[in-house]
Amino acid sequence: MKTRLGQGILVALYRRPSYSPLQHRINDTAVLDETVSHLAAKGWDVVTTNEAEVEQGRIPGGRLYLNMCQGPLASEYLLPLENDGALIVNKASSVLHCHRHRMARLLQESRVAFPETLIIQSSDPAHERDRRLDFCGRHPRVWVKRGDVHAERPEDVVSVASGSVSGIMASFAARGVPWVAIQEHVPGPVIKFYGIRDGSYFRWYPAERRAGPFEGLVGSGTLRGLAFEAAAVLGLDVFGGDAVLPSPDRPVLIDMNDWPSFAALRSEAAPAIATYVDHRANPGESE
Repeated sequence: MKTRLGQGILVALYRRPSYSPLQHRINDTAVLDETVSHLAAKGWDVVTTNEAEVEQGRIPGGRLYLNMCQGPLASEYLLPLENDGALIVNKASSVLHCHRHRMARLLQESRVAFPETLIIQSSDPAHERDRRLDFCGRHPRVWVKRGDVHAERPEDVVSVASGSVSGIMASFAARGVPWVAIQEHVPGPVIKFYGIRDGSYFRWYPAERRAGPFEGLVGSGTLRGLAFEAAAVLGLDVFGGDAVLPSPDRPVLIDMNDWPSFAALRSEAAPAIATYVDHRANPGESE
């Protein structure tokens, strides 16, 4: 590996813990730690900060930003940097696109295979009730998910009979969650996948297989195509997601995440992310 001296300042923006529920709190920090370590070895000077600081507008200057912030306020503060041409992975705009009320709209407007999804206010206002009743009348079982950021706790994503939706919506409203996503249930095994925008890295494994190793796992063309098409629609560089397989050759995307933890794949993903980011910062150069 060639080390370039004086690469400049890399600013690592760590995710707010509330956006990393359960074991993801440790894993989200770990994948950014390891990615930063690989980039430091390539000659980058590292500055770290966290989402709470970004939300106060306190953003260090740098040549490169590794962004794991997920909240809307942090993203709003990062947008001017993005608009000024700063190299940010992932871009604030792509993070905002992954908030479920935006993601559902963008994916349903695209050619990506994605379940029918209704975004509705959790307060269940009278003027939207007919749409909810029509949707639930066509889908006897649905998923109800918080409609803004990703899940913060288990009850943020629940599978229920359609007749129970109004009660679930009320619980979201009581917690101050403004939007819910009501999504049709697609039967089949769930696949977890992870990728990097340039195609240099892509892995998948069955969701029920939660412990490694994952030897020989290579994404099929259809799954890979689905994942990268969705990432392009949302503008993501580093991404992960979930797909369900109603049939082996017809994956359907059910969720997409900006910069996931990569969990058991972290040791191979972190250097791949670092290489991708370094190439973005130094186009035309090789290791």
